[in-house]
Amino acid sequence: MAGKKLRIGWFSFTCCEDSTIVWVEMMNENYFKWKDLLDIRHARVLRKINDMAELDVAFVEGAITTESDAKKLIEIRNNSKVLVAIGSCACVAMPAGQRNTFDQETKKEIDFLVKRFRQTDKVRSLKEIVKVDDQVEGCPMDEAAFLRTLDKYLKQFGVVDA
Repeated sequence: MAGKKLRIGWFSFTCCEDSTIVWVEMMNENYFKWKDLLDIRHARVLRKINDMAELDVAFVEGAITTESDAKKLIEIRNNSKVLVAIGSCACVAMPAGQRNTFDQETKKEIDFLVKRFRQTDKVRSLKEIVKVDDQVEGCPMDEAAFLRTLDKYLKQFGVVDA
């Protein structure tokens, strides 16, 4: 196990990116522990050059609002052994998916925006598009739940002793 690291990616779609902010703050607090355990291969918030190939775990925040985002999510799923939905928008498409609950009149009023930004008719959670292996709920994500989830995969992939 010496030197083995968990290959992770952090991805964000339509949301307020509050879980990303929490994660970065957690990295500040856990840097010396995590630097020897995590190989952060993709995290646009941290890196200019990213690689999503052969990820052990992809952490994905946000709801899916466009077909191009859906295709990107499928690519992430295909390149990761485990996909974890992070935060309420990824888990249940809310609050980002508020427009899913609008009445017909309100939907008509915003239709020009939906078309202009090439949005899908419905805002979708991750599990509506790909297999989701795990989730960390909350808006922002529950920090303790994230730590438990990360610990679970560090053990599952043999990075730390079970």
